[in-house]
Amino acid sequence: MNKPAEHAPKFKTEAQERAFWETEGRDSTRYLDWTKAQRAVLPKLKPSTKTISLRLPQHLLDAIKAAANARDVPYQSLIKVWLQEKVEG
Repeated sequence: MNKPAEHAPKFKTEAQERAFWETEGRDSTRYLDWTKAQRAVLPKLKPSTKTISLRLPQHLLDAIKAAANARDVPYQSLIKVWLQEKVEG
């Protein structure tokens, strides 16, 4: 498809736009030429985080802090790295 057949309508609110695109059978290829699409780079976008409470035995927390100190990184960052490695591995 070289050219979209129609122009997407203008919306007054985000809710109207959401309802439009959520309509069953709605296909964006009627409005957009995806052959010209380019991957967006968002360098300042950071993943959202959620605060949790995690209870650890004191000796385990001390060992984690010592390992983080040896690597010169914050212990919470090290915990996140280890968790990510475990999930991916």
